Amino acid sequence: MRMTEREGAEAGAEAGQRPGDEAGRGVVTAFGQTLKTLRLRVGLEREEFGRQLGYSASTIASFEQGRRIPSPRTIERADEVLEAGGLLCLWKEQVERAQYPAFFQGMAVLEKEAVELVSYSMPVLNGLLQTEGYMRTLLAMRRPPLDEETIEQRVAARVARQDIFQRRPAPFLSFVLDESLLRRPYGGRAVLREQLQHLLLVAEMRNVEIQVIPLDREDNAGVNGPFTVVTRKDGKKFVYAEARGIGSLETDPEQGVLAAALYGIIRSQALSPRESTEFIEGLLGEL
Repeated sequence: MRMTEREGAEAGAEAGQRPGDEAGRGVVTAFGQTLKTLRLRVGLEREEFGRQLGYSASTIASFEQGRRIPSPRTIERADEVLEAGGLLCLWKEQVERAQYPAFFQGMAVLEKEAVELVSYSMPVLNGLLQTEGYMRTLLAMRRPPLDEETIEQRVAARVARQDIFQRRPAPFLSFVLDESLLRRPYGGRAVLREQLQHLLLVAEMRNVEIQVIPLDREDNAGVNGPFTVVTRKDGKKFVYAEARGIGSLETDPEQGVLAAALYGIIRSQALSPRESTEFIEGLLGEL
């Protein structure tokens, strides 16, 4: 079964997807109103409340007005400062999910449950591998344009997803990258240099493998486009693909097996992890 933004009843229930952006905005707005009510109850001005949380008064206003989404850690701290007794913490899961576009919310939940995640990337890097500079560049290129609040929200959401690298027990993570990704100077040479350096750091992690498919390869089983396969602890596999801002999540077990097999073929056509590291180091030397 394929799940899109409009067709997600089964996968939404299983993977935790919310029904849409309007619902997400409603959650954030309701949380903001609750936050403001609790702040006023204890008699704190925004400036003082923000100081205790490490934010400016204007950021607190953005939280309360539903224009910006606080991190789970910020919600926990706010609960302590406002002596809310866990009331704000009850919102954490819903608010965290609301920070993602509707089509990605199911996938965001699956990433947190993954024991294995493998991904073939083109024409942009998987969000789990992106630096903040690379993220902002890609989001700023969207058409129609995204407003600054949305860009910052999306950046914060992608950064939060990267907690997967520090999770324990550590999931196995494998990424195959088309060489073209490593040469496109999105945002300029400085952004590209920082991104390549970041890939080398990630590749050093024991639970991560990064491989590159050079442009001169005559065979590439990934010609149909990028995809990610997530395996949960129960062994079930999910296949996620995205194009033009629309995501689909396959829940059919057969499709999961086929996608995992396809990924294995793509990996075999790429450079080894060690060769790939040397290749990226060579590209860095050209900048």
